[in-house]
Amino acid sequence: MQADIAQRVGQIRQWLVDNQLDALLIPHEDEYLGEYIPDHNERLHWATGFTGSAGMAVIARDSAAMFVDGRYVVQVRKQVPGDIYEYRHLIEEPPMQWALDRLPTGSKVAIDARLHSSAWLTRHTAMVAGELELVCIDENPIELFWHDRPAATLSNAKLMGLDFVGQSSADKRQQIAANVTKQKADAALLTQLDSIAWLLNVRGSDVPSLPVLLSTAIIHADASVDFFIDPARLPAEFASHVGDGVRVHAPEALEAALQQLGGKAVLVDPATSNAWASQVLRAANATLIDAADPCLLPKAAKNATEIAGMKACHIRDGVAVSKFLAWVDRQVAQGNLLDEGTLSDQLWQFRAQDSSCTDVSFDTISAAGANAAMCHYNHLNQPAPSVLEMDNVYLVDSGGQYPDGTTDITRTIAVGTPNDEVKQTFTLVLKGHIGLASARFPKGTTGSQLDALARQHLWAYGFDYDHGTGHGVGHFLSVHEGPQRIAKVYNPTALLPGMVLSNEPGYYRADAFGIRIENLELVVEIETAGDMHVLGFESLTRAPIDRRLVDISLMTDSELAWLNRYHETVFAAISPALEGDDLAWLEQATAPLSR
Repeated sequence: MQADIAQRVGQIRQWLVDNQLDALLIPHEDEYLGEYIPDHNERLHWATGFTGSAGMAVIARDSAAMFVDGRYVVQVRKQVPGDIYEYRHLIEEPPMQWALDRLPTGSKVAIDARLHSSAWLTRHTAMVAGELELVCIDENPIELFWHDRPAATLSNAKLMGLDFVGQSSADKRQQIAANVTKQKADAALLTQLDSIAWLLNVRGSDVPSLPVLLSTAIIHADASVDFFIDPARLPAEFASHVGDGVRVHAPEALEAALQQLGGKAVLVDPATSNAWASQVLRAANATLIDAADPCLLPKAAKNATEIAGMKACHIRDGVAVSKFLAWVDRQVAQGNLLDEGTLSDQLWQFRAQDSSCTDVSFDTISAAGANAAMCHYNHLNQPAPSVLEMDNVYLVDSGGQYPDGTTDITRTIAVGTPNDEVKQTFTLVLKGHIGLASARFPKGTTGSQLDALARQHLWAYGFDYDHGTGHGVGHFLSVHEGPQRIAKVYNPTALLPGMVLSNEPGYYRADAFGIRIENLELVVEIETAGDMHVLGFESLTRAPIDRRLVDISLMTDSELAWLNRYHETVFAAISPALEGDDLAWLEQATAPLSR
């Protein structure tokens, strides 16, 4: 692989010379700017060998650097050859700053405008003004040299009935068109794959873990939509399914359609739409209105049908996860310390017993012992997966995609008898989890205002975790859905009833152990005696939290009551689907704790 990468970097350097350019920027993203990308768009992996979900490379004529965030500092050294690439921190020393520091004034840096957001290009053009020139290239050299590039996996569209989604595409399009008109736009460009899937009530399997179709759409003020996808991928019932006003075009027709918006006001989300589209619109003399994707908030606030589906799939998912946890305990009791890959595969087998489960919602994080200290660990990136370690913990973060919802759950479980330090930190994480799950807050509250509730008990001991506390989750869509979020970083989006977010505080001790407890929470309205409009959370996840790791002396009576109520709810929900040893395990795993 290292020889391949050396050859590829050499080809790109020769291309730079031939085109009188000085460097090429290679992001992880593809033209849809999503978190997950299909194999045929893994350009960064082709050029570097890196398989992580976030990163960027810069290849100059006589130097190169690979940039990753804190999640991947170990992985990048194993995958990316250090004699070709320098390793740099994506946040602390961003790629363009590296280029400014390394390249002579006047150097030309090539970028593929399809692979960067409009906001990114605007910001970085200003950043390098007078020192470097950003040159938007018409053809990406990686596509010239990637001779064994896999073909795109283009699935047939699946139509989602009202029994799953609860609102017709026609109604959704009227709602979004009204929003577009309110912002004084004639049309809005939709490039987020999950927004398009939500709007047209379609799903697909073009992208791993994400049930979407690679496509683009333009919604007009009259609620009509131009949908850019190969018509052969749509079933005959598609037209009647979406209702009047949806015109289907080949993907190659997008540029001409954007040009036809010349003279009109077009809403474009600069954070989620690629810079190429904005360039085409500007060249056609369209007026760009910078605003958030108009589907984001309506998609995030689930309707009653979607909420019912999320609750139903979490019960089935809880059955699968509980069968898995019971199986792990039996294996450990028999002295079988299995490896992380075997454990991950077995968890999928339990989920797959439910024929409605179509895929995982992300690559399972199956982490034994010290590997759990890497919060985005992936055993597939290791030379060999590790095995369970006695008297430590096993962390498993996983989820499933179901037609009635998306799940995401993390459980940290005892293997043998972990020490008091592990139990102490587990209990502090649990207290934070309960603090957030129990929160009551007024309408207008944002996730960033709630974040400290999950960290307060860790902070009191001088501990913390270096990731957000909660992300939005879609309905049979993206497991990481915006715009809502719970994190230290300011987020202006107020939480709304129907939103689903994760609640996942953690603690990570390098080279020792890692702990995370994650449930999904539904934002609900709470009745109070006062006049204020109060919201809170309802836990959706239905699987036990390992009571063997709880230090009861650190728990308050109300926290113990919360845990016992939660376990009572779990038992009532999933016990009818369990029998024999699994049911006996569940009875023990959900038994009430007392002082």
